[in-house]
Amino acid sequence: MTPLNGNFGLEYAPTPFLMRLGRREVLVTRDFRKRFYAVNPIIECDTGVEPGHVEVLLMRRWLLILSKAH
Repeated sequence: MTPLNGNFGLEYAPTPFLMRLGRREVLVTRDFRKRFYAVNPIIECDTGVEPGHVEVLLMRRWLLILSKAH
């Protein structure tokens, strides 16, 4: 699996972009997933759907996915 698959809902995102910072990648996109728990209104941090990924949700709208670059 790659970070650019359908797991993150990128087919609906207006302008997702991927930044590479050294050996790390940061994918920035809008979050379209239905969350079935109370989300912190400022910042929410969680493990990603793939091993080695970290998801940071900013202001309930923007999803930052941090991973190792391949």
